Amino acid sequence: MASLPPNEPSKILKTNSFLQTKKFRFEVNTVELPLGIQGDFGIIRHPGASLAVPIADNGQIIILRQYRFAVAQRLLEFPAGTLEPGEDPLTSMQRELQEESGYEATQWDELGIMTPCPGYSDELINMYLARGLKKLNSKPAGDEDEDIEVLLMTKEELNDKISSGEETLDGKSITAWLRACQFLGI
Repeated sequence: MASLPPNEPSKILKTNSFLQTKKFRFEVNTVELPLGIQGDFGIIRHPGASLAVPIADNGQIIILRQYRFAVAQRLLEFPAGTLEPGEDPLTSMQRELQEESGYEATQWDELGIMTPCPGYSDELINMYLARGLKKLNSKPAGDEDEDIEVLLMTKEELNDKISSGEETLDGKSITAWLRACQFLGI
């Protein structure tokens, strides 16, 4: 995987206001951009996240149908989760895969990092391919607000869902699926 270009940080002249929530912080800052322009910009400070594309030995893909309150609907998504303070991205994803899908994986491949909303957030999502799947005898407890249905799909079924618009998939899942397909040569 190619390395990312170097950061070009803006100079924060002043933090005007902020709101701290459970998972992220929203700031309004007066900033000087690298090209010299100053202005007030809002940014979501996010601790980062991990996502896995879980593919079973028989080729079945594990994907979730999860309720998302911000868009008031259920979306198809791969298992993912926000990093806990100081948590390694792979360790986070191994935990999230078990909690959200009820599976564990023995083989993990990196699919790179994506920036889902760079216009207003510093979130980075670490993407993985999870293989060597084994269904757990009992699914560990996850977040109490998660409303998740675990689905198994073939590659063709998932591609049909993406291309038909029959169901909504989030951008991180479509990006991760593309990366997984490239990695596997499918």
